Amino acid sequence: MKKLIGIFIGLFLLFSFSKFPVLAEKEGEDLISQTATEAAMATTSAETTGEVIEEKEKVEKKEDITESTPEVKGKLEKYLINHSIGSLRVTNFLQHAIRRAVSQGVPANTIVLILLFPLVVALIAGSRHIVGMKGFGIFLPAVLSVAFVATGIFEGLLLFFTIILVAMGARILFRKMKLQYLPRMALLLWFVSLAVFGLMCISPSLNLTAITNISIFPILILILLAESFISIQIGMSMKRALRMSFETLVVALICSFVLQLEFLQKFVILKPEISVLGVALLDIFIGRYAGLRILEYKKFKKLLE
Repeated sequence: MKKLIGIFIGLFLLFSFSKFPVLAEKEGEDLISQTATEAAMATTSAETTGEVIEEKEKVEKKEDITESTPEVKGKLEKYLINHSIGSLRVTNFLQHAIRRAVSQGVPANTIVLILLFPLVVALIAGSRHIVGMKGFGIFLPAVLSVAFVATGIFEGLLLFFTIILVAMGARILFRKMKLQYLPRMALLLWFVSLAVFGLMCISPSLNLTAITNISIFPILILILLAESFISIQIGMSMKRALRMSFETLVVALICSFVLQLEFLQKFVILKPEISVLGVALLDIFIGRYAGLRILEYKKFKKLLE
């Protein structure tokens, strides 16, 4: 009887020990399978998230005519391909010249900007000579409008106001330092450069990542414009300087919207002869206008009555 009990206990222990490795192996296989499933799900989720982010970036990415991106170049060059011009004539020699330049590697967006820039300058001249807005000349708002197109309106305005506020603060400081003109302007650009550097450093913390993606050239344009602003503002009262700065900003913003109009971009690249001649006639019309400016009608309303 004792022998049977001993044999039974021995078989039970043997069966138990032989089963534990199987269970352990099965649990190990289940754990490996579960880990692999979780890894696959994580990879799929990461790929999906990456695709969503990529699509979002594509949607949010703006078309910048000042940069030779494939999207902008492809769109403008597509206009040329889809528009037939026929044989060379006096009425289409510029169209042939544009096609030849683009085929040899000249960016189409550069040609469009060059053709649109005289229109922008004509609009600025009209705003001063016919409307009566008192901005800082023609060159300053024209270049500022191109800078706004390159940076984006919000980012450009933020940089513009930062530069102007720092430049005006530095101008007040320079009065007490009694520096000569060139060293004073060099110190002014030192202040402005540090201000722009500080803005770019804190922009990621303020969720203004678009500022960090701006290329160096529009930033340099805005920085160098600070010298022109201060040079023109010297000798003016602060109130008049602020008013002229505001009017210059308004004109530059209007011109930046004009530069981004797709139908105008299409027109100047497909009908350059008409656009070039039309801008010249517009300049002549503005130059021959000798009446009161629009804003002056309000100013002299009582006298006119």
